[in-house]
Amino acid sequence: MPNTPDRLDTDTTARRVMVDPGGPVLIEGPVEVTAADGTVARSDRFVVAVCTCRRTRTPPWCDTSHRRRTRTSEAPKDTP
Repeated sequence: MPNTPDRLDTDTTARRVMVDPGGPVLIEGPVEVTAADGTVARSDRFVVAVCTCRRTRTPPWCDTSHRRRTRTSEAPKDTP
C-alpha cells in the first residue's frame, strides 16, 4: 500500500515477507493489517503469521487451523 499524504510512515525499512505454500504468510513486524471491512489489526511482534486459508478463529492471524488434524490410534494392549 503506497504512502498517502494523510498517512506517512516514518519507518521506511523494508519488511521481509515469507510465503509458505501450505500455510500462512510470515511478515517481519511490527505489522498493521487492514481488512476489507476497514477494521485494523496491529501486532508489535517481531514476526507475525497472517492466515491465508481462512480457517483461523483469530483473523487475520494464523492459529494453525490449516494443519491437518489426525487422530493417533491407541497403542495395542499387551495380551498375556
